[in-house]
Amino acid sequence: MSAPVIAPLAERMRPDAWEDFAGQQHLIGPGKVLRMMTESGKLTSMIFWGPPGVGKTSLARFISDKVSLPFYSLSAIDSGVKDLRAVIEKAHEHGKAVLFIDEIHRFNKSQQDALLGAVEKGVITLIGATTENPSFEVISALLSRCQVYLLRQLEKEDLENILTRALREDEILKNKKIELKETAAMLKYSGGDGRKLLNVLELLVNASPGDHLVVTNAMTESVIQQKMAVYDKSGDQHYDIISAFIKSMRGSDPNAALYYLARMIVGGEDPKFIARRMLILASEDIGNANPTALVLATSCFQAVTMIGYPECNLILSQTVIYLATSPKSNASYLAIQKAENLVRETGDLPVPLPLRNTPTKLMKDLNYGKGYQYAHDYEGNFIAMEMMPDKIKGKVIYEPGKNAREEEIRANLRKLWKEKYGY
Repeated sequence: MSAPVIAPLAERMRPDAWEDFAGQQHLIGPGKVLRMMTESGKLTSMIFWGPPGVGKTSLARFISDKVSLPFYSLSAIDSGVKDLRAVIEKAHEHGKAVLFIDEIHRFNKSQQDALLGAVEKGVITLIGATTENPSFEVISALLSRCQVYLLRQLEKEDLENILTRALREDEILKNKKIELKETAAMLKYSGGDGRKLLNVLELLVNASPGDHLVVTNAMTESVIQQKMAVYDKSGDQHYDIISAFIKSMRGSDPNAALYYLARMIVGGEDPKFIARRMLILASEDIGNANPTALVLATSCFQAVTMIGYPECNLILSQTVIYLATSPKSNASYLAIQKAENLVRETGDLPVPLPLRNTPTKLMKDLNYGKGYQYAHDYEGNFIAMEMMPDKIKGKVIYEPGKNAREEEIRANLRKLWKEKYGY
């Protein structure tokens, strides 16, 4: 008689209660949207967008279980229209079902079209999971019928809680004497991925004879380096290589960037995935230090979408070299972060009356638009009129970067806004 199959640790540790989830409290904490929706039993179709290992699959299964609906799971990598229709038929038999589709961004248009009718009729409550921006890959008709929820990267505390829970609750691990003396290396190799972190822990346990294990950084490094895999576009190396690729361009190293580009090309990575990452970097890390970078990155994305491998290799190479050797600035990235934080801190401040829209007489009678100074009526097409809400007037959000292009911007801002940029 064969021994029973033991599920991997990451599978055994899927949450059974809200309190078991690590992170995502903005969605599943008390009174938050997904928790309220689940507890009311009124699910809408949704898409979970976030990095790997943050709980997308676990959350989908948990929600389905809580609302007592049949749960079906498909992976977009190895499922087709035939598989979709089979699930839809079963859902019709039950009256309604939850369908979880992992990596939904990999479904082509015909596959998404096959799903659309069942979602529209409510036979299928769709929960999709994606690491990619769904607005790029999910058809608008399907996207309009789904709520998109952003799942955030797990923090250090979240990852440590995952380890603590595994040692405390797992039926196998709790019978062993395991001491987590050092965890920095484990957290590093996890890359913020909870599933990968549990895989690392399980690997360390399996590599250690006996029931007593003291985990140190040196031990973790030694064991992991022996098990390092080659590039796998559907596995963990996928994220390590793209991370190294982006950091090489950000660090102005065209040689390393080209090396990691070649790793992805040889590994069969989707060229649109590569081009999309460069598009983000062009704005996040170059920005107004060289606005042409965004134009070239956009053209690259459009080109690789049209022609694909192997012809697109040269286009990718040209763009990588241009971005890597371009001057850098993250001023736009910092500015929007600062602006978003300011909005969260101050709430919905009233728009100053002179800036408000005035489509009706009543609004004009209420002084909407009164006092607005039209910039083109003044010399140089500029008038130093405060546009911020009164509570935060004078606030400076954008600080130009220290590069030739943004120094010109800084000089112009100082000329126009002496009180804000006159330092």
